[in-house]
Amino acid sequence: MNSPEDLALYHELTEAVGALPAGQQPEWPDAVAVQDAVAQLRAMPPLVFAGECDLLRDRLAAVSRGEAFVLQGGDCAETFAGVSADNVRNKLKTLLQMAVVLTYAASVPIVKIGRLAGQYAKPRSKSTETRDGVTLPAFRGDIVNDFEFTPAARVPDPHRMVRAYHASAATLNLTRAFVGGGFADLHQVHAWNTDFVRTSPAGQRYERLARRLDKALSFMRAIEIDVEQLRTVELYSSHEALLLDYELALTRVDSRTGAPYDVSGHFVWVGERTRQLDGAHLEFAARIRNPIGVKVGPTTTPDELLALAERLDPQREPGRLTFVTRMGAGRIREALPALVQKATADGLVASWICDPMHGNTYEAPSGHKTRRFDDVVDEVRGFFEVHRALGTHPGGVHIELTGDDVTECVGGGDPIAEDGLGSRYETVCDPRLNRTQSLELAFLVAELLESAN
Repeated sequence: MNSPEDLALYHELTEAVGALPAGQQPEWPDAVAVQDAVAQLRAMPPLVFAGECDLLRDRLAAVSRGEAFVLQGGDCAETFAGVSADNVRNKLKTLLQMAVVLTYAASVPIVKIGRLAGQYAKPRSKSTETRDGVTLPAFRGDIVNDFEFTPAARVPDPHRMVRAYHASAATLNLTRAFVGGGFADLHQVHAWNTDFVRTSPAGQRYERLARRLDKALSFMRAIEIDVEQLRTVELYSSHEALLLDYELALTRVDSRTGAPYDVSGHFVWVGERTRQLDGAHLEFAARIRNPIGVKVGPTTTPDELLALAERLDPQREPGRLTFVTRMGAGRIREALPALVQKATADGLVASWICDPMHGNTYEAPSGHKTRRFDDVVDEVRGFFEVHRALGTHPGGVHIELTGDDVTECVGGGDPIAEDGLGSRYETVCDPRLNRTQSLELAFLVAELLESAN
């Protein structure tokens, strides 16, 4: 059960957040069921711990000083069916490969953050979906309703929040087991390169890098240097703090400091659709001690950016605030400079991360929502160009990816054509880079980092 401090905090947050407008929330049909699900969640143990959040804040402080780089990646929307050892291992493998490429080529520490163990809620541009003349509630992620297009499946079910908690716990357990059980050992660099990737141009390039890394590790063994950091990694969890009933129920008082933490994930962010200054999501984010991200798009003004910073990080605490830019390849070079200049002039210490995915989505002739790999690459290039021109630090990338060989984004070195999207189009929401495209992007980012340094 919750402590008296947790109970008092829950009532305080519920009153403060509940008094403000909250977008993108489901219309629960049964208030009693919501109360029951929330009560179950409030009795659950934390998914993450406050001390881990503090450590991530320290790592992000290094990013804000230009001393490290963030690699954040994972599913656009996790599913309950996707919680398996194979799926978790494949995503972890892809992130580890990308991190090795970035670390080795750019010689900077890489802060690894997964979009995992909590990314079950999704904002939607419309509250309903129509197919063949039938209109039903939109799919808002497995934490709310089911992807199947039937009236029963699309009814919001609050007990899915409890299922999301258990799915997140299982994902974190699997991740910690892989990381602690030797899977993340740098001596496994060849094992991370599956046959599928090895046959691709990016995979062959990775193999050449892995051989050079092997030689470096052999040299270290020869002179009896044995570093524990070679055998494990720090991997943090993140998701959009969208479904407020879930996030409020999992916010607890830290016994060390008495401060409130959202223990559903280490790093949570407020999305482009829910970052209203007078809204419930920003109020919630301002009241917790986790490191916080906020998405900013091409219509964000410099004054709005400063207002967001003042709301979320009034003390200007290094590592507290991260701006995740989602401009689109055609807008980033014109929209980003004014924001960075204003932030620099005001003395903000925020980190800057590029999300090159969400501003580059379009519908293919087949009807599939997709993204061009070249557009993703161009937005990343534009992000680096702007920061290089202004003398600021490009702090990281935020990628929707999978560890599987899906066909959801067109292009890449092992190209996928628009007419081939249907062969393995598996996402329930937004299109993701497959593992080959992810690795190819990692090499590009490494080159940009190397030239920036």
